[in-house]
Amino acid sequence: MSAHHRIVIVGGGLAAARAAESVRSEGVDASVTVLAAEARPPYERPPLSKGYLLGTDDAASTIPLDAAWYAAHDITLRAGAEATELDTAAHTVRAGGETLAYDQLLLATGASPRRFTGPGGSLTGVYTLRTLHDSTVLRAAIARGGRHVVVIGSGWIGLEVAAAAITYGNTVTVIGHGSIPLEAAVGPVIGEVFAELHRANGVELRMDSGVSAIRGAGHGSGHVDGVVLRTGEVLDADLVVVGIGATPNTTLAAASGITVDNGIVTDAGLRTSAPDVFAAGDVANAYHPVLGRRLRVEHWANADKQGAAAGRALAGVDVEYAEIPYFFTDQFDLGMEYSGYGTLAAGGDLVVRGDLASREFVAFWLRDRHVVAGMNVNVWDVNESVQKLIRAGVRLDPAALADPGVALDSLLAA
Repeated sequence: MSAHHRIVIVGGGLAAARAAESVRSEGVDASVTVLAAEARPPYERPPLSKGYLLGTDDAASTIPLDAAWYAAHDITLRAGAEATELDTAAHTVRAGGETLAYDQLLLATGASPRRFTGPGGSLTGVYTLRTLHDSTVLRAAIARGGRHVVVIGSGWIGLEVAAAAITYGNTVTVIGHGSIPLEAAVGPVIGEVFAELHRANGVELRMDSGVSAIRGAGHGSGHVDGVVLRTGEVLDADLVVVGIGATPNTTLAAASGITVDNGIVTDAGLRTSAPDVFAAGDVANAYHPVLGRRLRVEHWANADKQGAAAGRALAGVDVEYAEIPYFFTDQFDLGMEYSGYGTLAAGGDLVVRGDLASREFVAFWLRDRHVVAGMNVNVWDVNESVQKLIRAGVRLDPAALADPGVALDSLLAA
């Protein structure tokens, strides 16, 4: 590629940062422009519900590549320039009041939090968590302590926020639809481990519950003062955090005629239906060659690795993205890593190595005695071995898998 070749990366998250980094790592001497909607360099999101929300990490720690890096690598960073129009026929994108031409373009537009759409969803004191600003505002609200915090949603974000809020000395209630937190993600047995963790730390779990309204002070508008359950019961609330998932930001792509279906549809090479347009990160519903179907992943590792893969694709490298999904969480004194295919793990056979009660174990999900997912909880330096077992696709003896005396790597040669 010549210096006249124009690459535009649309996005302000980790996928965009890694794509830009990867393009330059491939030695491509092309014009590269990054369009970030927020007025800061692309940043990582996991700290927003973990260390940054807890006050142990600062804002700078969320930025993998600062503005000086982009300048040093001859990349134009246009922070605060949201892309508003995309013309795939003309190969142009409009952002910040200007129209930019491109030869290749990456859409890494991420996702947005789902809002509570019932009565009271727009009251003051109702929060969602997606951006650095969101986390900054929420941290200020919970850091004073002594408040009634209600979290709607018992998924990963909801539980991480609950852990932070109670650590600051607030009273915390989590409302969940299912009978056990995280049941859809990790099943009832492991979900109960997280439930007990939160109960042991003082969080009240109101499972099998639904919210009919968020109530304002004086039962009217203004600031939130309660959450009305579908049973009619009212929970006191000084603030409410809505953590009920996210939706991919596909408006720009859809308006341009790019195929969208639970995200921007791509092939295994991250190519969209439009010529010279790629997609990566939370917004990409990419064909996964191992699963034989499309997969959209909203986790840090996917943005990290898929963004880098997209950068290589922009640089002209033939890419087939086949990474094993990975994510992690930190809640109270529990640290966890998960690798695997959740859709295959659902309904699979659970094998546990270690002790659930002490929250020190490795859990495996098997299909026909093949490991399809694994989770290590407060047990470290085993995730690489877990991923090897998943990739190997060998049939295993569940008893040997559960035996801490049997080295995981030795099972690959069994």
